[in-house]
Amino acid sequence: MSTPVSAADQARAALSRLFEPSDTVGLGLAAVVGAVDALRIARRELTAGRAIRAELYDLLDLTDHGSRDHLQEGLDRWAPRVADLAPERDLATLSRLGGRLVTPDSREWPGALEDLQSAAPLCLWVRGRPEIPDRSRLAAVVGSRDSTSYGASVTADLAAGLSTRGYSVVSGGAYGIDAQAHRAALASGEDGGLPPTVAVLACGIDRYYPAGNEELLRVIAERGLLISEVPPGSSPTRWRFLQRNRLIAALSGVTVVVEARWRSGALNTAHHAAGLGRPVGAVPGSVHSANSAGCHRLLRDGTAVCVTDAADVAELAGPLGTFPTGDRAREAATPAKEQDGLAIPDLLVLDGLPVRASTTVDKLAVVAGLSAREVMGGLGRLELAGLAMRTPEGWRRLKA
Repeated sequence: MSTPVSAADQARAALSRLFEPSDTVGLGLAAVVGAVDALRIARRELTAGRAIRAELYDLLDLTDHGSRDHLQEGLDRWAPRVADLAPERDLATLSRLGGRLVTPDSREWPGALEDLQSAAPLCLWVRGRPEIPDRSRLAAVVGSRDSTSYGASVTADLAAGLSTRGYSVVSGGAYGIDAQAHRAALASGEDGGLPPTVAVLACGIDRYYPAGNEELLRVIAERGLLISEVPPGSSPTRWRFLQRNRLIAALSGVTVVVEARWRSGALNTAHHAAGLGRPVGAVPGSVHSANSAGCHRLLRDGTAVCVTDAADVAELAGPLGTFPTGDRAREAATPAKEQDGLAIPDLLVLDGLPVRASTTVDKLAVVAGLSAREVMGGLGRLELAGLAMRTPEGWRRLKA
């Protein structure tokens, strides 16, 4: 028999589908009025007056709220998704998977997430028997998807060594370094109630993504933990991957980058960790290897310190590992990518555009979690940038 879900937890489940992880206005609204009233306001069953707006804007430090109604923009952005909200269905799916919803009211809620402040997730969708460990027992090992044999070997040694030292290894479930870290931790056995490894996903915990790691993720669901801030059925998008990285950094007591190219999602995780005051390590590689360029960048910038084995990482994570992290984000001239310079709404629209078919503005509004007006504005800017094209059937994506 399933455990009854409170009205507040059910509201958080609904809001996690309504708001994108990056929606600071939505997250702030829930913090100001509570999840239940935030959902009622989003559904336009309750009106947010001046006092609520003022408190919300002060919380988010939105100094221009005199000329912009950020909450109204949020209401327009959420409107296309409101009709499809079905938290009972999502929670029933979670129950069938043997999972659980972890909220700030839960005993299992990781206090480490409070360090994210207004960017903390509304809830966590969790699959797996062990409870989420304290961050002092969690070590993140991340890196390139196209890892080299050197990177795979170092990762296996690090993850196995961390497991034997009483750490649970956290990563993102992706190809390359992530997958190797999970496999090595699983192979090293379990420490009582501690999960050998934790995979933080950018999609719903019912989706094994990427497909090539399906068997690995199934094993993690059985022996470790799968965690996501988005509900079952949610698709992985580029922006959700970037937002997922902040959870890996916040949950973990230390983050290690094994291999990373000059521009890599693993660097994003490292910068989140450094910004939260968490120690960061990077494994050096060959100066001739593009896969180690990002690690060397972290070391040179002072964001990370050099680590070569599990003993180094354990020392870094210990009480004496609270040293300054230095300059986090020195940008340099790098090859441009098509998403460079795009605002968040434009990225959401770009992620929702199909490449081989066409779609409509209304469908894009649902996929991107934006209002039709915001979608049209984004499409116009993407068209000017050569990233979107209007067709007789609607809109489709172009490669830069």
